[in-house]
Amino acid sequence: MISLIGNRPALQIGRYQVIDYDTAWLEVALRRAAQAADIDSFPLAADIRSGIVKYLETKCPLKLLQLEDLFERVRQMLVTIGCDHIAEKLEPLAPPVTVSLIRAAMDAGNGFELAFFETLRTELSDLRAAGAEEIRFIGIKESSMILRGTSKWDKTCEKMLEEIEAFLKKWDKDSCLNTCEAR
Repeated sequence: MISLIGNRPALQIGRYQVIDYDTAWLEVALRRAAQAADIDSFPLAADIRSGIVKYLETKCPLKLLQLEDLFERVRQMLVTIGCDHIAEKLEPLAPPVTVSLIRAAMDAGNGFELAFFETLRTELSDLRAAGAEEIRFIGIKESSMILRGTSKWDKTCEKMLEEIEAFLKKWDKDSCLNTCEAR
């Protein structure tokens, strides 16, 4: 059984579902939209965020909510309260998303690093397009071992790990994503 935080629905972001999320990113998205609409101060952002959280926790009948659908509801709310100019500038922003590299490594298979990196590049691009800015990675060591076809850590795994980390750092630099995982 899945326990939902505060009885909030899971959010669908690309092909990923985020269950355990706070709501600070909602206020960030609202403040960004206000800035894009040339509004320096938007004191209603915190109140609107609270209203959205209340809706998610008490009124939303869904167990899984598409991120874009949530932001469409937020746009409607903004229009209702007379903030059309902010609603027009509102862009989807996702809560932090955790991506396991193990599945991409298993799909690619032993010795198919190019397929692994291409799969990863596609997944990250899809997440970025869906509004994800903060992406966390798990399973880096495990994916190195899978790609090297070994159950014991060795120098080839270490080299593969370095290649994966270099790829993620380059992606971070190129795409302004936040990546993290303790080695």
